[in-house]
Amino acid sequence: MKKDTHPDYHTINIVMTDGSSFQTRSTYGEPGATMNLDIDPLSHPAWTGGPARIGDRGRVSKFNKKFGAFGLKKDSA
Repeated sequence: MKKDTHPDYHTINIVMTDGSSFQTRSTYGEPGATMNLDIDPLSHPAWTGGPARIGDRGRVSKFNKKFGAFGLKKDSA
C-alpha cells in the first residue's frame, strides 16, 4: 500500500444546535477543531415533524387527496 494516500484521521468536537457537544473522529479540519451544526436530528423537519410533514408531500398523499373519496359514497336507503 502506498504511504501518505489517506487523509489525517483525528478527533474533533461536534456542537449540536442545542449547545450540547460530543467528540468524534473525522478528517475535518485540524485535530481538536470544532464543527458547529446548523441542522441536526434535534432541529431538522425530517426528524421533528416540523411545519410540513415529510409524508404529506409524497405521491401517496397526492393520490389520496385526488381519489380518496372515490367509491366511498354511502347509499341513502
